[in-house]
Amino acid sequence: MEDTHEIEAVEAQENLDNAPVKKQEARDEMLSRHRKEIAQLQNKEIEMKKGAAKGSKAEQKAKKKQVEEEIAKLSANLREKHAQELSSLGYNSSTNADGNDKGNLDTLVKAIAGVSVASNADNHKPSKSVKRREKRAQQEAAREQRIKEEQSNITSDRVVEDELLEKKLDPLGMTINEVKPDGHCLYRAVEDQLGHLSGGSSPYNFQQLREMVASYMRGHTSEFLPFFISEHEVEGESDDSLGQRFESYCNEVESTAAWGGQLELGALTHCLKKHIIVYSGSFPDVEMGKEYNGAASLNSCIKLSYHKHAFGLGEHYNSVVPNS
Repeated sequence: MEDTHEIEAVEAQENLDNAPVKKQEARDEMLSRHRKEIAQLQNKEIEMKKGAAKGSKAEQKAKKKQVEEEIAKLSANLREKHAQELSSLGYNSSTNADGNDKGNLDTLVKAIAGVSVASNADNHKPSKSVKRREKRAQQEAAREQRIKEEQSNITSDRVVEDELLEKKLDPLGMTINEVKPDGHCLYRAVEDQLGHLSGGSSPYNFQQLREMVASYMRGHTSEFLPFFISEHEVEGESDDSLGQRFESYCNEVESTAAWGGQLELGALTHCLKKHIIVYSGSFPDVEMGKEYNGAASLNSCIKLSYHKHAFGLGEHYNSVVPNS
């Protein structure tokens, strides 16, 4: 009997030894998966919001509140899951002995930016491109921190912003048409507007609009450079000249998913020769290119909405269309 037990024990151990070992996920693989999961949640939120935009106004408001609450829970759960997975790689949110958690945050920022987190014994000066990646990653980390703080409130800033924007658009007979939050949102929103204005499809897709904006900015450097300097100051010495930095920025506008802002809106209004109105629930409305409207109706304008607290990722643009 004892021999039987010993044989079974040996076989069990052999099975354990021969069992395939799950390969630990590398840092870059994990961060890439995290970004995909965040994008999937963003797409789910869009679909849920579209589904909630049906029925009476009271029904839509109730559904919208349910969507906000569910997305807030899903976002919190996803963030907690990501934090636990990152902790397995040595990143955590605990503070140092002096109460300062900057060390852990800087380490995570470098990981998100794709910068080596190993000890830099030879203390080489980081390159300009590395500085840019770190700066963008720091902005992303700061935005994530703001999201966490917002979602801890019973009534989030996003809900308040949406309600204020709804009160502003309702009397105008307008509503928001959601666009994908993938970094191209400004250009996708303008593409959607051009389609509505033409009564069919837009003459330009979002990528063509990016190329038009970059080309216009390159051709009118003197008009955009002062604003570029004020918004994109670089600390410390730079190996690139100011002109080279501006050209690099134009290249990013043209060929990446970099968010668009005031500079790009200014270029769009001249490229398209269109009056652009940007509605917001957090700030006063912004109008650009009034000279292109003339005596025409506001119906010929490009109408966008700016959301400071959308999708848990910060700034976002949508298209503003007539209520159906």
